[in-house]
Amino acid sequence: MSSVKPLQPTLSAAGHARALLALGAPLIGSQLAQFGLHVTDTVMLGWYGVLPLAAGVLGSSSFFVIFILGSGFAKAVMPMVAAASAQGDEVQVRRVARMGLWLSILFGMICYPLFWYSEPILIALGQRPEVAALAQDYLRLVGLGMIPALMVMSLKSYLAALEHTQAQLWVTLAAMPVNAGLNWLLIFGNAGAPELGVLGSAVATLAVQVASLLALAAYAGLVRDLRHVQLFTRFWRADWPGFAAVFRLGWPMGLTGLAESGMFQASALMMGWIGTVELAAHGIALEITALTFMFHVGLANAVTVRTGRFDGAGDYPGMRLGAKVAIGLSLLAGGGTVIIFLTLPEPLILVFIGPDNPEQAAILAIGTALLICAALFQLADSMQVLALGMLAGVQDTRVPMAFASVSYWLIGIPASYILAFPMGFGPVGLWLGLVVGLGAAAASLMARFWLRLPRG
Repeated sequence: MSSVKPLQPTLSAAGHARALLALGAPLIGSQLAQFGLHVTDTVMLGWYGVLPLAAGVLGSSSFFVIFILGSGFAKAVMPMVAAASAQGDEVQVRRVARMGLWLSILFGMICYPLFWYSEPILIALGQRPEVAALAQDYLRLVGLGMIPALMVMSLKSYLAALEHTQAQLWVTLAAMPVNAGLNWLLIFGNAGAPELGVLGSAVATLAVQVASLLALAAYAGLVRDLRHVQLFTRFWRADWPGFAAVFRLGWPMGLTGLAESGMFQASALMMGWIGTVELAAHGIALEITALTFMFHVGLANAVTVRTGRFDGAGDYPGMRLGAKVAIGLSLLAGGGTVIIFLTLPEPLILVFIGPDNPEQAAILAIGTALLICAALFQLADSMQVLALGMLAGVQDTRVPMAFASVSYWLIGIPASYILAFPMGFGPVGLWLGLVVGLGAAAASLMARFWLRLPRG
């Protein structure tokens, strides 16, 4: 039985919206659940102690930076499988998905020494020795999860491209209580388990990654609609042309993600120059905006699949209307977020601040100002991630990488510095600079997509 679901070129705008939301809703839910895993780890380590929390945050953020770079190969699987599926080419579907998994394994093996010897690297980057030492212990364990984490992302891309999105949602949702339960046992030593502190969080994270990989691999290999693809049959056989094709498309996607995350890392560093309270407010505001941003990430993934399938079928009028509908949905959701940020900033921020925190008033005042900036931030950020999704769908990644890197590093970061320091706008100026960088990315990437879209 074929897993290919033919597109309908005559869909109306409402039809496009329904199809996009039907595909995108599980992807959005999966993104939100994945974010919930991160929040759970942070909160539970915060309950355990300050030093374990600092080491866990440092270790997880370091892992995430490397993961973002390697995830480009997993992301490349999505548009390539979508296009091959639209053409009915199941051999190409299998080749692309397998080589995405191969590249995930290879990248995880290559980067693991960075985790094993991370302490001197972290100290050289200005981290306190006791935090760096504990973060290295954490990374030596959690770094073993890089391969399963990237393979999970490759499988999610494969399944999404074939419009099997429910599985990844349920697997991620199931991971949340498992992760919380293992954290409760192993961080704190409850119910007779060993008290491992931050290492308990690492073990929980690794266990969840391996379990998620096994669950998704079983689904991809055994479910009736996908069994005929034979994804894992003779998995060890190399396909060097397929390997090269995924590599060529994927490495710019990884560097694009690294450039964007690097801009936010730089913003945190500059906010730390201003003050500790300002940095705390910055972190809270970023957590809030990251949560709402998950909607746009899930929508962008759905757009990548839809655009890839339109591209594979040569249906450019359908692609054009589908893109317009996606932009409208993203703006509608972004507008709702703007209203919430402008009208309810204090309740949102107070969720992250203990009532007995002596800095509560100062954090609240700064955080409120930053969420007002985030009203602009959200619209720009949603448009740039959606544009990247559409461009990935037509397998255009190298020029977008250059546009995004220039926007983030040569426009966004300098704008943040100038507005925050020479012009004296402080934290608000730093965030307005982020808006400038993301706005430049959104404008250039959207222009790239629409100018290259064939008229046929």
